[in-house]
Amino acid sequence: MSAVTVLGAGAWGTTMAQVLADAGNDVLLWGRNFDVIEEINNSHSNETYIPGVILPSHLRATTQIGEALDHSKIYVLAIPAQNLRAKLEEIQPLIPHDTLIVSTLKGIEVATQLRMSEVVEDVLDIDPENIAIITGPNLASELALRQPAAAVAAARTEKTARRLQELFTTPYYRVYCSVDLLGCEMAGAVKSVIALGVGIAVGMGLGENTQAMLITRGLNEVARLGAAHGANPLSVAGLAGMGDLVASCSSPLSRNRTFGEALGRGGSMEYALSHFSKTVEGVASAGAVVELAHRVGVEVPVIEAVADVVAGAITPLLALERLMEISTSSEDFIK
Repeated sequence: MSAVTVLGAGAWGTTMAQVLADAGNDVLLWGRNFDVIEEINNSHSNETYIPGVILPSHLRATTQIGEALDHSKIYVLAIPAQNLRAKLEEIQPLIPHDTLIVSTLKGIEVATQLRMSEVVEDVLDIDPENIAIITGPNLASELALRQPAAAVAAARTEKTARRLQELFTTPYYRVYCSVDLLGCEMAGAVKSVIALGVGIAVGMGLGENTQAMLITRGLNEVARLGAAHGANPLSVAGLAGMGDLVASCSSPLSRNRTFGEALGRGGSMEYALSHFSKTVEGVASAGAVVELAHRVGVEVPVIEAVADVVAGAITPLLALERLMEISTSSEDFIK
């Protein structure tokens, strides 16, 4: 048994806390909402975010950040990606140098174009080998029901990745290891933008052919973008890339896909925002991903089209017309 602290008591944070508790760890979950924390402690449930789920009886929760950080030297991050830097700067003086930081966030920081592990490294004075991620096709509402799922534990060293594998593995949650932290993390962040694009197509009433085109050509863009930054392009063929992309693009439980549908159906961001109030990471990250691609000279037409729609520069229909006019070349995977 290991002591573990999970920061963030929303749907994803609570689900991660449940997985870690089911794996036999001593888990303390931190959140801001007093009522949610009280419900977790007293009723072993979180009806606000994952209704109908009975949480492990030994899972505890607190609103006191000091208590949460004192509980362990393993911190699992499950807060909104664009809020990560501010939260880390707030708690930085309380974090020991030998803490293991595990990011479960999928996004690119808009202001800096940094991945979440890079934000952690930028703010905290800890060994980079103690920064890792958990990523993959993990929709919170399904995983919370303990339906079989798998993920990738990625870190700079196999030792750290194996440590995460031991922490998170349960009979229903299968964890694989990778030392391609960059590739796995970038795939998880960029897939949100592709899922938005697929959702837009669905909202426009387009069928499986169009969706398959966007998924596969989008995956090609993810592979080329990752390779240009030094990642293993084959990482996108696994759970962190293709696996996560399939789940996000095909499921109505995916926020990116669902928001994209509203955007495609209504034709504008104003319409989509009026019909969907939850945080959608692909919306925030789209422009930042395009900037990452421009830095290394990689063409990403699908991602650029989605980013322009999100920015209000073009309509979904014009984006689709633009994509269909792009010259074709070799179908080799990363060309």
